[in-house]
Amino acid sequence: MAVTDVERLAASAGWRRRAGERPVLIAAIGALCISSSGVLVELAASGAATTAFFRCALALPLLVPLALREHRRLGPRAARARTTAVLAGVFFAVDLVLWTHAINEVGAGIATVLGNLQVVFVAAAAWVLFSERPSRRFALALPVIFAGVVLVSGLAGRPSFGGHPVEGIVFGVGTSLAYAAFLLILRGATGTPHVAGPLLDATASAAVGSLVLGAVFGSLTLAPPLRSLGWLLLLAVTSQTIGWMFITSSLPRLPRAISSLMLLLQPVAALGLAALVLSERPTWLQLFGALLIIGGVLAVARHATPAA
Repeated sequence: MAVTDVERLAASAGWRRRAGERPVLIAAIGALCISSSGVLVELAASGAATTAFFRCALALPLLVPLALREHRRLGPRAARARTTAVLAGVFFAVDLVLWTHAINEVGAGIATVLGNLQVVFVAAAAWVLFSERPSRRFALALPVIFAGVVLVSGLAGRPSFGGHPVEGIVFGVGTSLAYAAFLLILRGATGTPHVAGPLLDATASAAVGSLVLGAVFGSLTLAPPLRSLGWLLLLAVTSQTIGWMFITSSLPRLPRAISSLMLLLQPVAALGLAALVLSERPTWLQLFGALLIIGGVLAVARHATPAA
């Protein structure tokens, strides 16, 4: 092996080691990357199944070479781990489709709140299934953080939440349940140093799942306008590839409740991005909500220890 190859491998190993020592930071970077999802979905203006399918399908050409390189470096993964990642992708497809439907029925505000109920479901499942009892700090910070999510969503002062509140709430709660299941199952598929491989399997599974859901409910368009396709490609790169690569690498290194909590930074970053891209000026209540979320997450994350 050439000296340059040895140096490159050593540098790569050093980067992975340093990243492994800072899982909270890695998760936060991932949450910031996926914060563009809502804005890009709105700019794409495609249907729920169409958005979910192209978001995942367009990410596959980016993930395949990363997974192949990882396979050569780290070796193959067990069949059970691959099956688990595929199962996670099924729930991710359901999450993506239901989330878009929730936005259409009750608006982005309440859909944001309902979608972030995942942190409650993940914490409860981690306690019941894996004996990961939430810390006292987590229990105290969660109501404050969730109040911040409500404020950031823009619900305060709004007289209505869309034309179909019951359907929207059902879609929103379903989104949270599917999202929680995806996070918990994906973590089970990342028990090895592999990151791109599990994400590739889950993303491919989600693309197929979205295709099936779109075919069943008749809401899939395989030839969206080029303008929409451009925004969906950007969504695939920033969120589905870069963002979830960071998040997937941090999942096995953090307690389940903490990893899901870190994703609540997403609506804060989305607020700033919407102001920058869509000229949606946040209110003082929304800014205050953002401070509550950041403060609460920092209070918990500062004392989070990497999972064994």
